[in-house]
Amino acid sequence: MARLVALLRGINLGAKRRVPMADLRALMGELGYEDVRTVLQSGNVLFVGAKGTAQTKLEAAIADRFGFEVDVVLRTVEELEAVVAHDPFGDVADDLKRYFVVFLPGKPDAARLAELEAEDWSPDRFGAHGSELYAWCPDGMQGSRLMKALGKPGIAATATFRNMSTVRKLLE
Repeated sequence: MARLVALLRGINLGAKRRVPMADLRALMGELGYEDVRTVLQSGNVLFVGAKGTAQTKLEAAIADRFGFEVDVVLRTVEELEAVVAHDPFGDVADDLKRYFVVFLPGKPDAARLAELEAEDWSPDRFGAHGSELYAWCPDGMQGSRLMKALGKPGIAATATFRNMSTVRKLLE
């Protein structure tokens, strides 16, 4: 069994896709996961379980319990530590709430990634490493051409964003 982090995409951002964290913890306990903890209200769950089946099992259970589909991206705690250790913009990102990690379920589409890397996103900065994309947006997410591009389909089957402050909080 591994210590895992489930990153749920697109919950608790509006009135329609609400998932109370206490209900999510209870559901995960019912599924047999142990030491379940939620961090913040945006769909971050730390738990102990088998990584191989957790994503599909959790997605199906959430759809059944809450009545809507939610994409789940999983990382082990060690993988999350590697995300923070890579930190391509740590030397310039002076506001961790404007520094984003985009978590993908696997490697990004190579052609789409090449298109993104060829673009000038100034003042934003973009980088990719493994199954994560990094975006430093000094002026914030609102109005960022880069963040709009990263939110469009094509780079991967799904993606979920967390700011670096949240990513670090998950490791505490």
